[in-house]
Amino acid sequence: MDQKNKVILKLENISKSYIVKNDVKLVVDKVSMEVRDNEFLVVLGPGHCGKSVLMNIIAGLETPNAGRLTLDGEELHGSDKRIGMVFQTLNLMPWRTVMGNVEFGLEIAGMDKTERRKIAQKYIDLVGLTGFENAYPHQLSGGMKQRVGIARAYTNSPEILLMDEPFGQLDAQTRYAMQEEVLRIWEQEKRTIIFVTNNIEEAVYLADRVVLLSNCPAQVKQVYDLSVLSRPRSMTDPEFLRIRKDISDNTDLAL
Repeated sequence: MDQKNKVILKLENISKSYIVKNDVKLVVDKVSMEVRDNEFLVVLGPGHCGKSVLMNIIAGLETPNAGRLTLDGEELHGSDKRIGMVFQTLNLMPWRTVMGNVEFGLEIAGMDKTERRKIAQKYIDLVGLTGFENAYPHQLSGGMKQRVGIARAYTNSPEILLMDEPFGQLDAQTRYAMQEEVLRIWEQEKRTIIFVTNNIEEAVYLADRVVLLSNCPAQVKQVYDLSVLSRPRSMTDPEFLRIRKDISDNTDLAL
């Protein structure tokens, strides 16, 4: 197997349920999938189908009721520094500057100020926020706040970056701009990304592969290999439109 197709993360029969008003509610049902080194994998599914719960399980924020996860061949239990996450709700610390937010993980890890500033500056530059190091979150637009979140996640050097509907609260124009940005950063950094969305067009535009989930409880309905689409992609390309329609016909999601 070549390096590009090397599987680094495996989910095997992951299930998760909760007790809701004395009833058991199954949210994730026997989900199995593989994630390859350096790929841009998109997990696509309807709202409230269990996508975020699945991402929280991968991030170690929640524990599955059944199944196992392995990263680089080792079984995962809880959070792991090799996996980072960018949330839809960023939770930036309003009392810290852009620099302060981006370097926070390194500061907690005990890295000295000079070194952590150097690393944080690299990723601030990478996401296009040079000159905003001393700005506070309330002074930033929605897209700029997302850039801070991405820079903060990359600063901790994860092998895998989880992005849970990171552009869901952005207006359409900013969303398109951020899609371009995240692809540019991914192509430059070559880290594995697992990107969650409920937008079919966004999934087809970004992904190497799309894992399509069912309505709740989440199950894998189908996996689409999008290697037939060259990059950069055009949303008016006939092959793009054909794949978009195939996915749309297989799901309750709207185009």
